[in-house]
Amino acid sequence: MQFSRFLRHGAVTAAAMARHAGALTAQRVAGREVVAIQDTSELVLGGRRARAAGYGAVGKGGALGGLLLHPVLAVEAGTGALLGLVSMQVWNRAAGAVTPRRQRATAAKESQRWLDGARQAGEVLAQAASITVVSDRESDFYELFAERPANVQLIVRACQNRRIALPAGDGLLFSFGEGLPEQGRFVVTIPAAPGRKARTAELAVRFAPVVLRKPRHGADPALPATVAVTLVDVREVSAAPDGSEPIHWRLLTTHIVTAPAQAHRVIDVYRRRWIIEEFFRTLKTAGFDIEAADIGEPQAMINFVAAATIAAVTVKQLVQARDGNTDQHLTDAFDPDDQPILEAVSTKLAGKTERQCNPHPKGSLAFAAWVIARLGGWTGYYGKPGPQVMRRGLQDFRAIKYGTTLALHDV
Repeated sequence: MQFSRFLRHGAVTAAAMARHAGALTAQRVAGREVVAIQDTSELVLGGRRARAAGYGAVGKGGALGGLLLHPVLAVEAGTGALLGLVSMQVWNRAAGAVTPRRQRATAAKESQRWLDGARQAGEVLAQAASITVVSDRESDFYELFAERPANVQLIVRACQNRRIALPAGDGLLFSFGEGLPEQGRFVVTIPAAPGRKARTAELAVRFAPVVLRKPRHGADPALPATVAVTLVDVREVSAAPDGSEPIHWRLLTTHIVTAPAQAHRVIDVYRRRWIIEEFFRTLKTAGFDIEAADIGEPQAMINFVAAATIAAVTVKQLVQARDGNTDQHLTDAFDPDDQPILEAVSTKLAGKTERQCNPHPKGSLAFAAWVIARLGGWTGYYGKPGPQVMRRGLQDFRAIKYGTTLALHDV
């Protein structure tokens, strides 16, 4: 009942929760090379019933009702460790006719979210050693490159076959990329995904500077006529498994790329984008099953999505840290005051065998992940704790933490 009232309270907003989470992330990024990954996910909450309750159109054809979530996640470039939430937008599409796209300013379009995400990354992560905003094909529009913050670099997977300036006149981006010579090869592991097994792939890389032309239609007249970027073309040359589409990424970046090692780094940073796909899986199916929430009021559901998003970031951090590979401190996900509680619980949960004892150093996030996993039902013997286990354990830990704040009084 208290949580229900919280979600429906007029002073509770997703924006306020996002600002608080962003402020915590800002404290963790100082001096680090940070990748800010942004993407959008539809949250499908039902059909006719959801539409009748006021949820806007989502899904193909718009027959379903739901919300849209656009988070920006901060990730350490070298280790891939998730540092926290930079910002998020949760919104409900309005009903009614929409003015044709080319007749609307970017600020009146949903695509404004990509500009906002880059701007918020520049502000929240200002103390980082470097900031690279990574996004997929939906973010490929001219304004994102033309209006990027001065302290932000971009890596965007190209979707549009754009006009580019060439010495002999205008050309097209994709044709230009086809004519580039191969400049190196390397082998990567392509992670598993729904309907796709993990595989090893050999990739060929090509790169060259390009000058993008401003679109002829719909662009703000105040935008610059051209923007200089670099095209990094990546193609899978090894045989893809039956039914798998070979990789072909055309990456547009504001990073300087003059050597294969720099192109390789751009590709490695872009591949960090998979973290946000895993995050959405944690939020939707693997950990929280948020689309099954039966909340009939869109505004209350928006607040619930915001709260669940913040919790899912912590769960994802714990899953990443469970093996000690991210080398993160406990304070990347917990308050400093949580450490003695975690240590006390770890001692209580420890068994007589080596595998029943916490193997990680105190003060590390891996130490906390072991405790949370054990609270969530993991025995320490079989498999590795996943998002559901971490979610349950985190819920139990919050209850234990609350219990430590209670004082007993004579009745």
